[in-house]
Amino acid sequence: MTDNILDVKGLNCPLPILKTRKALKEVPAGGTLEVFTTDPGSVADFQAFCRTTGNELIEHSEDVGVYRFLIRKTQSALSTFQ
Repeated sequence: MTDNILDVKGLNCPLPILKTRKALKEVPAGGTLEVFTTDPGSVADFQAFCRTTGNELIEHSEDVGVYRFLIRKTQSALSTFQ
């Protein structure tokens, strides 16, 4: 079960990442955000985003052109969002 769901289908880079950054502000430390996008470039974007912000990309998948990402907001990432 996720703490929040973000649907950014139909948006292209950089909007899915920007909206994810904003949505993560509302997620408690240790909580998860589930993101749905249709941008094929989002796989690399979300991997890089999590690596640079310190958040954990728990899993990602693709089903008929819809990409799903499950991100855990880590304690070390808190300063990134303040």
